[in-house]
Amino acid sequence: MIYTVTLNPALDYFVQIEQVNLGAVNRSAGDHKAPGGKGINVSRVLKRLGHQSEALGFVGGFTGSYVKDVLQKEEIQTNFVEVQGDTRINVKVKGLEETELNGTSPNISEQNLSQLQDQLANLSEGDVLVLAGSVPSTVPATIYETLCKEALERKVAVYVDSSGDPMMKVLNVGPTFIKPNHHELGEMFNVDIKEPKDAVVYIKRLLSYGIQYVLVSFAGDGAVLGTKERILFATTPKGEVKNSVGAGDSSVAGFLVSQLENMPLEDALKFAVASGSATAFSTEFASRQQVESLIKDITIEEIGKGE
Repeated sequence: MIYTVTLNPALDYFVQIEQVNLGAVNRSAGDHKAPGGKGINVSRVLKRLGHQSEALGFVGGFTGSYVKDVLQKEEIQTNFVEVQGDTRINVKVKGLEETELNGTSPNISEQNLSQLQDQLANLSEGDVLVLAGSVPSTVPATIYETLCKEALERKVAVYVDSSGDPMMKVLNVGPTFIKPNHHELGEMFNVDIKEPKDAVVYIKRLLSYGIQYVLVSFAGDGAVLGTKERILFATTPKGEVKNSVGAGDSSVAGFLVSQLENMPLEDALKFAVASGSATAFSTEFASRQQVESLIKDITIEEIGKGE
C-alpha cells in the first residue's frame, strides 16, 4: 500500500484576475477551491494514474473537513490526525503574474505527532511512504528524518519531496527517492545550477548517502535522474503551460507508478516527466491517457555514471 503524508495541508483558493491593484477593490474573473499540499497532490495524481493510496497527515476545522470531503469524493482513502485550529488557506492569484499568499498552519502538538507515528508503525515491507511538502513551524525540522528512519527499518520504500532544513536532515538516513528541483538542488550545496549537466556532480554526492533515485526537475528544460549505475537526462515535451501547481508532485507520482509497474529505468524517467508535463499542460491533474500521449515526445540521453 502507498501512504502519503502531508504535514502542512491547505485549502487552496485560486483567484483569476487580470491585474492586482493594491489599495483598491479587485474583482476576480473566476475562482475555484482545491485541497492543497504536496502529499495530497501525489495521492490525487496516483488515483488518476490507476493506483490507490491512503492520505495521512494533519487537518483541522472546517477547512480540514473540506480537504477530507474532496478526497473521499475522489475515492481516495484518508486517515488524517485531527488537530486544534483550522487547516490553513493559501490564496493563489493568477493574472499577468502568479502571486501566492500562504496561510499559517495550526499548532501541531506532541500528541498529534505521536498519533501519526503510531499510524506509520503499522507499515511493513512492500509498503511505500511518501513524505512531501513543507514542515509546520511547530513541528521539529528533524521529523522527516525520524519518520524515514523508522520506515526504512521496516523495509518500507520512502519517497521524499521537500526542501530546506527538513530535506537536508533526511539525507542522513538515505531515503529511497528524492526530488529536488534545480533551484533546491543548488540551495543544498550553495551553488547556482543553470543546466542539467551542472547537476551531475551534485547528484553523485546525494547518491553517496545511499539514496537509490535522485530526480532533479528543470521545469521546461527537462529532468535528470540519477542512480548508482547511470545518470539520465530527459527532454520535456512541448505544450502550453496552463497550470504550474502540482507539476512536480505529478512527477513524483509518475515515477512511483513506474516502479510499481516495473518499468525499465529510461521508461520510468519518461513516465515521470510526462506526468509532470501533463499536469502543467492541463487545468487539472494528469490523466493516464495524457501521460501516455506525451511519452513519445520525450528523448533520453545518458550524461554520466552514478559512480
